[in-house]
Amino acid sequence: MGFLFSFFCFLPYEAWSAVCPLVAKLKRFYEFSLRLENALRSLLEALTCPPYPPTQHLEREQALAKQFAEILHFTLSFDELKMTNPAIQNDFSYYRRTISRNRINNLQLDAESEVNNEMANRMSLFYAEATPMLKTLSNATTKFVSENKTLPIEDTTDCLSTMACVCRVMLETPEYRSRFTNTETLLFCMRVMVGVIILYDHVHPVGAFAKTSKIDMKGCIKVLKDQPSTSTEGLLNALRYTTRHLNDDTTSKQIRALLQ
Repeated sequence: MGFLFSFFCFLPYEAWSAVCPLVAKLKRFYEFSLRLENALRSLLEALTCPPYPPTQHLEREQALAKQFAEILHFTLSFDELKMTNPAIQNDFSYYRRTISRNRINNLQLDAESEVNNEMANRMSLFYAEATPMLKTLSNATTKFVSENKTLPIEDTTDCLSTMACVCRVMLETPEYRSRFTNTETLLFCMRVMVGVIILYDHVHPVGAFAKTSKIDMKGCIKVLKDQPSTSTEGLLNALRYTTRHLNDDTTSKQIRALLQ
């Protein structure tokens, strides 16, 4: 009987010891998302500020455009992993329940000094999103547009639509495709294209799927479906579930059918 009591007392300690390093890692990614948010706003400002139009900015500031693309590539990669790992939220829920129980019993464990209850609440809201990094960037882009009253919204949407067009042309043109050295380069281009489409759809009044959109959505969806990579389904799901205007009346039946 004493052995069983010791065994079951040991299990919570083992679970807590296993989950604490994971929560610390989740905290680092959450804090990194805040830095990405600030970096994205700075890049958008640099790529859309007067006197040059966005298309000229992308040509003149290729290093900044590459950094923007790198952020989107990481964002889509992270969110793909998050969506396929439900254990992230299960582990974090266990952590929150434990620190809540400890607070009721006036106990405090060492790990709480790194991720206290307040931080845990903020992280919980972040990881509750299906695509938390993309949600952060979408909110940051929307906020950037709303706060810059003197900057026409077209400057931001033109920047995003141009990047989407460049990626689509690179993916569907054999001459450019032949320069892709490996699958990761191909995925990079696809993730950037999907990322800028989603940001465009969040900030443009009628979104990316309307006929007046400057993004060739049929072409972008088709080029994703034509790729042999298994990762394209995750990118198509991102278009299905993280955009704002897909189900609007302005979206054609053909585009909806392509994403079914």
